[in-house]
Amino acid sequence: MIEIELDGKKVEVPPGSMVMHAADKAGTYIPHFCYHKKLSIAANCRMCLVDVEKAPKPMPACATPVTQGMIVRTKSDKAIKAQKSVMEFLLINHPLDCPICDQGGECQLQDLAVGYGGSGSRYEEEKRVVFHKSAGPLISMEEMTRCIHCTRCVRFGQEIGGVMELGMSHRGEHAEIETFIGQSVDSELSGNMIDICPVGALTSKPFRYQARTWELSRRKSVSPHDSTGANLIVQVKNHKVMRVVPLENEAVNECWIADRDRFSYEALEVDRLTGPMIKQGGQWQPVDWQTALEYVVNGLKQVKAEFGAEAIGLLASPHSTLEELALAGALVRGLGSENIDSRLRAADFHNAAPAGSARWLGLPIADLSSLQRVLVVGSSLRKDHPLFAQRIRQAVRHGAQLSVLTDHAPDWAMPITNLCQADASVWVAALAGIAAAIAETQGVPSPVAAAPSAADRAVASSLLGGERKAILLGNAAAHHEKASSLLALACWMAEQTGARVGYLTEAANTVGAQLVRALPGAGGLNAGQMLAGGVKAALLLNVEPGADSAVDGQALAQAGMVVTLSPFKTNLDISDVLLPIAPFSETSGSFVNAEGRLQSFHAVVRPLGDTRPGWKVLRVLGNLLGLAGFDADSSQAVLAQALPGVEAGQLVAAARLCNAASANSPDLTPATRAPCVAGIYQLDGLVRRATSLQLTADARPAQTVSDEVHA
Repeated sequence: MIEIELDGKKVEVPPGSMVMHAADKAGTYIPHFCYHKKLSIAANCRMCLVDVEKAPKPMPACATPVTQGMIVRTKSDKAIKAQKSVMEFLLINHPLDCPICDQGGECQLQDLAVGYGGSGSRYEEEKRVVFHKSAGPLISMEEMTRCIHCTRCVRFGQEIGGVMELGMSHRGEHAEIETFIGQSVDSELSGNMIDICPVGALTSKPFRYQARTWELSRRKSVSPHDSTGANLIVQVKNHKVMRVVPLENEAVNECWIADRDRFSYEALEVDRLTGPMIKQGGQWQPVDWQTALEYVVNGLKQVKAEFGAEAIGLLASPHSTLEELALAGALVRGLGSENIDSRLRAADFHNAAPAGSARWLGLPIADLSSLQRVLVVGSSLRKDHPLFAQRIRQAVRHGAQLSVLTDHAPDWAMPITNLCQADASVWVAALAGIAAAIAETQGVPSPVAAAPSAADRAVASSLLGGERKAILLGNAAAHHEKASSLLALACWMAEQTGARVGYLTEAANTVGAQLVRALPGAGGLNAGQMLAGGVKAALLLNVEPGADSAVDGQALAQAGMVVTLSPFKTNLDISDVLLPIAPFSETSGSFVNAEGRLQSFHAVVRPLGDTRPGWKVLRVLGNLLGLAGFDADSSQAVLAQALPGVEAGQLVAAARLCNAASANSPDLTPATRAPCVAGIYQLDGLVRRATSLQLTADARPAQTVSDEVHA
């Protein structure tokens, strides 16, 4: 450790640290614009100039390495004078539009100008004007005259997003931040550029001119989309969600969120179902809650009396809260049925963890950043899990070797050491080749008879090197027709190489759904069988068949009764009853993310219209049906019953997280159908209805494919 003196205090920091790092450790604030703890050092803005003893002039704290015995003064006359001079230069061309700037009230330049700016300017020349740019539907670059050329956005694209979509052209007073040849900014993490911009040059296009920052209430929440469980700050005005930004949590999402976490709030006002409805004579009629619930209860009783309890089934989205999933399971089982499933896109329903446990990531999310060897099987990693991809990108930047088995050439914005490209139908055989190469190197019997290729041996060699390594199965591998065989081979390879094996897991509550048994019990029908018409009465919890499932669900139209519980007007052609339940912003609940971390949240706005939280609707249905165990008066009480002994923020006990293979020997016969995988902005009902997300480049191919499927 190196000891320096900072404003009269002794501070110890590791060799190679900068003065800024020492100041952070000592709790001393040094004004800055271009420095960001997650980005490389650029030393562009010079706002962090400090007085270093024996240095002939002020030095930038962000780019000055510490030396033993160094004496630094951050508040001396020399330092303050230098900082004020830099501020004067920054304000020469900055427009005086704080009253209409979306960044007003949370602008670093505005804040520091109060302390370091003068009361007037000595410059009388005309201010320069930078022409506005078009960067796509998410980021507004309408006021680039405000830009101070800190290059945070450029470095973010290169280092975190993996794609340099913004750059600085020209020099001197002609320098501009812009996209390349008029292209849009299409990274799935692009919205983070808005957060790290220290001025109002990059702002949120959907939020533009909607509210002033001091008018907004800030409330914590958790993302309901992918399995990262990103922590959010939801900003609210007049009981309406106006903006979503990240809440820093180093163990989960660091200080970043994906664009679908940030902009999906637009769907909260779109196509909403605000009251219960019943279909009568082919026409939808609004009714009160009592009428709707009694209609559902009577219908379930009639189906049970006529066809038996096994004719009743429930399909639940893994984006539902843990409390909703727990009560959904209790409702179905209370009626005497085991027909409940949340694996809507799966094809191999035998690939399940032991009862009461769950398939999971296999390691803490934070450990993804420090892996040395990674094999990813069947994932569009960058689009399926943007924040996981970002962590693995950091590992690769520090020397990790990445191997990939996929059916297409991936654009992951990171170097891939070994690419094994094969049709999804033969992934088991492809993985068997890698396993055979490992067996050949280790001198052990291979789990299957296969002849390894040179590419297989390259992957095997990579996995046998390094210390921290993982074999990660993506959404396409989890939904694969031979998912059990893929897992069996992955487990064998992990045992031979010392790697961890895990599932990236698709949805916000994929792990939680397994823990509370939102899966069929003995003799119960799986999602595919129910969607194919295996039940006479179906309850759909946040499910839109066809969009959320591998089977379109039109066979459900032949069932005696279909009840849809959703925030949106959906399933109109197959449903008999629509019950409006609250989205994540209007209910309290919990999600369990890929690493098994339980995260709870509260409602941030009141329910829209006559909407009710899903757990309350299910509880009342249980009461009307006379079932036991439906007396909880809060979502916290439901959680305590469903997952006892686990507090919010804690990891589920390791004994309940299991990736052990259920198949004894892998099946090498080719699969007969492709895995069902959702596009980045088709994952759930919220992102499918978010206007700005559907205008992005990533959404357009998904819409084309979806149109072809339904044609």
